[in-house]
This record gives sequence, C-alpha cells and structure tokens, in this order.
Amino acid sequence: MKPVDLQDEPSGLAALTQSQLDTWVVHAKTCTPMGRLPDYIPLLAKVNPQWVAVQVQQINGEKFSAGDVQQPFALMSVVKPFTLLFLLEQFGREQVFTHVGMNPSDQSFHSLQQLKEDRGFPRNPMINSGAIALAGLLPGKDGTARCEALRLWLNQLSGSQLVLNEHMLASVRSLSNEANRAIAELLAKSGHLDSVEIALDTYNQICCLSGTVADLAKLGTLLAGGDVETQRRGDAETSIQNSKFKIQNSPSTQHLKMVNALMLTCGLYEASGRFAVRMGLPTKSGVSGALLSVVPGQGAIACYSPALDSTGNSVAGLFLLEKLSQELDLSVFS
Repeated sequence: MKPVDLQDEPSGLAALTQSQLDTWVVHAKTCTPMGRLPDYIPLLAKVNPQWVAVQVQQINGEKFSAGDVQQPFALMSVVKPFTLLFLLEQFGREQVFTHVGMNPSDQSFHSLQQLKEDRGFPRNPMINSGAIALAGLLPGKDGTARCEALRLWLNQLSGSQLVLNEHMLASVRSLSNEANRAIAELLAKSGHLDSVEIALDTYNQICCLSGTVADLAKLGTLLAGGDVETQRRGDAETSIQNSKFKIQNSPSTQHLKMVNALMLTCGLYEASGRFAVRMGLPTKSGVSGALLSVVPGQGAIACYSPALDSTGNSVAGLFLLEKLSQELDLSVFS
C-alpha cells in the first residue's frame, strides 16, 4: 500500500466540507435564544432572531455556504475596516492616523467617556468615535456622495453588490442618537472633524450599506490578500471605471496588515482580547448581527445572525467563527 503523503492533505479553509458547515449551522441556531435583538434601532428590532447564515470563501474563489444565505442585512460597524482601507489607499498612513489612533478601547463602542479621557483623539477606527472621524475624511461634498464613492469602490474592487438600504437608513435617522452627536461635537472641538453634520450623515449612510453573506465574504477576501482580478469576475459594477479613486491594483500589503491588526485587537470592542486568544483571527462585528473574520492568505468567513450578546456581537456568529477556527486550526498564532 502506498503511504499517505500528509503534505497532500488539505489544511486550513481548504479542509472544510459542506457537511461540517451544515452541522455547525444547526448547532449555531440553538445559540440564538441566548442573545437579544438591539432595540435602539427600530428596524433591527423587527428581524427574525433565529436567522443564521455563513459563507466561507477562499481567495481562489472556492466557497461553502449554509443557512439563511439569501437574507440581506446592513453591514453597520463591519463597514469600518473597509472605510479605513479606502482612506489608507487614497491618502496614506500618515494622514489617516493623524486623526485616529491604534489602541484598543476598554469601554463600549459608543463611549463618550473614552473619547473624553483621550482628550478628543479617537482611540481606534473600529469604535464609533474613530469611524466618525474617518467619515469626516471621506471625499465628497456630502454624505450621499461620500457613501456612494465608498460603495462603488468596494463593489468594483471585490465583485460584491452592496446597496444602500434606504429603509434602514430611515430607521437610523429616526433616532436622535445623542451619543454619536456628542462624540462628533467633541471631535470637531479637538480639531479632528470639519463638519459635524456631514460626518454624522456619512457615518449613518455607510453603516446602512447592505448585502448578503456572499457579498461580505467577497469583501473579506480582499483583506485576506485576494487577487483583485479574481474578485472582479462576475457581477461587479463598472460605473466607477473612470473614477478618480484608485482601483487599478490590489490593496497595499502594508495597508492590509494595518487593517487586519486593528481588527484583531479592536474589532470586537472590549471583548477583542478574549476572542483574539480563543479564535486568533482578525474579526469585526456589527450591531445588525454581521460578523467577518479574515484568514490571512487563505480567505474569509462571513456570518450573519442578528441576536447579540451584551457586548453587541452576534452570538451564533461567534459560535461559528470559534468552531471554524478551532476545528480547522485557523488561528494566525498556530
């Protein structure tokens, strides 16, 4: 009998099977009663808390998906790493990090107190203060133009089909959102924001960019180092081809490293350190129940399940990410 060459055995994301993923999604659905829907955004409070969807995609295009994969959702805070990437590509590290830091926060994602303690300098791009500061840097005359520029750039670069969810945006706009306004006013006072109104409107719009787990997985493979031309195949929009924004090349390796490092240390808010140990993957969550993990050099894991834990992270999504990371030995520290 010919001896088995262990080097030929698939590893990492390539070792995943559809039956494994189907089984883990069934188990993930049993976790949803342990979470709750966010009640401070009216439309998010009305979704089905038992929805669970996942897509695992390799940078070569191979993918597996399971669950409620056709269900669209707003990216919410999962857009933050991509806003950072866009600005790094357009303006470079020095200009971007003049307005936002790189340190983890030990307070909630919308903490005004954290910003006050830091004297008006946002601690990192993955919390609201940092993301609002970055929204103020996006090019465009108003929130609509800035959101559209980001949307088209991401769709062209990744092959995703993000759209602006107008109903979700109206739901967000129905709130007074005093916390974010207070954050924006302090940012303006400290010199990190030119226009409070434009920055807040931009932030609200980019958070309401929406898609499915397939779209989110395509975005994630960009952060994993996927080839731009591979990502563009299929149904990406072409209306930005003559745009002034840089789309010709894959994102800078150095910029990808920065984004991934900040996702690992800050992407799950004050729970980031705990899950860095347990999963070992750059990860970003959103209050919609969206969750994205990057497996550098291999691909991405995109999850959606709207029931959240006390920190604001998807309960079922975290279960799936931890299961995939541990069973497939995906941790960047392995």
